[in-house]
Amino acid sequence: MTGKLFIVGVGPGHHDHMTFRAKQAIEESDTIVGYETYVNLVADLIEGKEVHRYAMTQEVERAHQCIDLAKSGKMVSLVSSGDPGIYGMAGLIYEILAEEGWDRKTGLRVEIVPGVSSLNSCAALVGSPLMTDFAVVSMSDLLVPWEIIIKRVEAAAQGDFVIVIYNPASKKRIHQLQDTRKILLKYRSPNTPVAIV
Repeated sequence: MTGKLFIVGVGPGHHDHMTFRAKQAIEESDTIVGYETYVNLVADLIEGKEVHRYAMTQEVERAHQCIDLAKSGKMVSLVSSGDPGIYGMAGLIYEILAEEGWDRKTGLRVEIVPGVSSLNSCAALVGSPLMTDFAVVSMSDLLVPWEIIIKRVEAAAQGDFVIVIYNPASKKRIHQLQDTRKILLKYRSPNTPVAIV
């Protein structure tokens, strides 16, 4: 039997918000790989499976290991919180496979299993459905220069979008949210509702 790589979104953290297909993919897998916190979210579903836990910031190592394990014939689930295509591992996996000359028809079998993103669950929690156009911007400048993020915030503010902000702050990232607030106040009333979830 040939291996397969599932890139699984397990949702925002509670099994009630995990899709049926996500549970199925994890069940079909003999090997689970993921950031430790995300693996812990599905601990009750992975008993008896080979599990590889990683610390944060080891995304590239995680991606290479998943691909190698699947190529060796294993059924592998790379677990991500939320949706793996929204600030998750799906893009990185495809980048690595593309660099290796991967062919979708004849190469390693890969299936992205979408999940409920925190932008959906948080909007539902606060009673503010994302009904019309909206924008999602990450404040993390690890992969995107801050100057580009500022342009995106400015464009979203000018476009009058509902704006979802990911990665608002960290130990090193302390000015970004304040800078974003200043930009938004150029276009929005100070009375604009904001939810911090």
